[in-house]
Amino acid sequence: MKWIDYKDLPSNGSAFSSLFIDYLSDFERVKKFYTWNYRNPDDWQSALDLAAKRSVPRADVCRILSVQNRDFHCGVKTLANIDALRNDNAVAVVTGQQVGLFTGPLYTIYKTLTTLLLSEKLQTQFPEHQFVPVFWLEGEDHDYDEVGTIRLINRENDLVNASYDPGEKVRNGNAGPVGQIEFGDGVDDLFTSLESALGSTEFTPKVFNLFRTAYQKGMTFNRAFVHLMNDLLENSGLVFLNPHDPELKRLLIPVFRKELESTPRNCQLVIDQSVEVEKQYHAQVKPKPVNLFFFHNGGRYLIEPKPSGFGLKNSRKQFTHDEMLGHVSDHPELFSPNVVLRPICQDFLLPTLAYVAGPGEISYFAQLKPVYAEFGIPQPVIYPRASATIIEEKVEKVLTRYHLTVNEFFRDIEIVKQKVAEQVSEVKIQELFGGVSGSLGETLESLREGLVRIDPTLAGALDTAKNKVDFQIETLKQKAVAAQKRQNEIAIRQAEKAAHHVFPSSNFQERELNVLHFLNKYGLEFLRWLRGELVIDAFKHQVIRL
Repeated sequence: MKWIDYKDLPSNGSAFSSLFIDYLSDFERVKKFYTWNYRNPDDWQSALDLAAKRSVPRADVCRILSVQNRDFHCGVKTLANIDALRNDNAVAVVTGQQVGLFTGPLYTIYKTLTTLLLSEKLQTQFPEHQFVPVFWLEGEDHDYDEVGTIRLINRENDLVNASYDPGEKVRNGNAGPVGQIEFGDGVDDLFTSLESALGSTEFTPKVFNLFRTAYQKGMTFNRAFVHLMNDLLENSGLVFLNPHDPELKRLLIPVFRKELESTPRNCQLVIDQSVEVEKQYHAQVKPKPVNLFFFHNGGRYLIEPKPSGFGLKNSRKQFTHDEMLGHVSDHPELFSPNVVLRPICQDFLLPTLAYVAGPGEISYFAQLKPVYAEFGIPQPVIYPRASATIIEEKVEKVLTRYHLTVNEFFRDIEIVKQKVAEQVSEVKIQELFGGVSGSLGETLESLREGLVRIDPTLAGALDTAKNKVDFQIETLKQKAVAAQKRQNEIAIRQAEKAAHHVFPSSNFQERELNVLHFLNKYGLEFLRWLRGELVIDAFKHQVIRL
């Protein structure tokens, strides 16, 4: 096992922002943007007292959760946790994620395991309370591209995409809530191609049977996601909350009404907070005048203010102010929060103590503190999810053979390949060319005094000659590097394939690979093993040897 500080990881892209890194390593710099310090035991106690005493619709929410989770065929422990949540001494430890195909990228698994492990840890620390892990199913999103494709490594150790084709209507239009999309005949084609690509192991029949049972014709993305998670996590006690539920939406009428009646109040609050955030960092979220969507004609459309009331973005549909408020009262199931309002809805319904967040979420929660205050809801403790890269034995052998570190793959694969090429070659190009340019430069420079005495204009000719020599030497060096790489194609290919495992597509493994890659090779015990290996309170990137 190895730990890597986030500040030592590459920061290109948006994986680990500077705000997120300071949140983990220098909380004093960001504390004004958050209510609680997740490292401070006193803050945990204060947040716990506040969450337990809050007035939330416990009885109604628990009744709805009981119906939902029974319908999901959850385990006995989950039902017991829902019953526990009815009590005033119980609080929720929440996470959420889009309902990606086959659970989506690995970080969904890491978020879930962090939530379960944190709940257990808190139960030990505060035995007079009960801690219920809750997973908020973000199935109301309408961007199908974000959930319909997974990435795996095939039997040739190449990185490949696997997608479910939902049909042209979904691909090319507003799909509405993706969690409600049903799988059709195409899901069988997906499994056929996957079995061919991944190859067969002793675990393949059992693993694929599990996945086929969850993802079969007629199942929705929501149901398939929960079905698979319940099977993989083995009666973990995790409670799933599907917000696309008319009864839950009815409980949220006060939130929806306040957002519509006070527009653009919350938008301005986020903008003002973002100005403060952007004095040091990049703001993650761009608020909208109305932070709500509306379901209409099978699609999900952002509500926009209009002179006459409200309209639906990218639609001709408009409502008067009174009509829209009437829909809130009569048909709250037609409304759906955006990224700004979703946490408010979550914590309006639940006695949330902590939210287990990824790097991007931690950054955008910095912008939401005043919105929580506006709704009179305490912001929960924002707890960083575990982050990891899993190194398989065959990959470890490549790293050992060529004296490579995981960090080197995170930087530049071309440098890694050059290092490998040099190690398997008898000629070390860097040493070969190391002093050549300098020696030739000194030799040519020794001519300067004599040349200037002969003719001062020859100094320019000398500089030109030196530049040409440097250029030719560098060209020769690059040709030597290329020739050496060609001579060592096998070694280079091993490095490239290792990179597919360690840093696929120049991105972190947890953001690219799907859990099926590991389950097919190591069996369903893999997740139990991973749960035992994952450390949730180091707050560093973890490298786990498998």
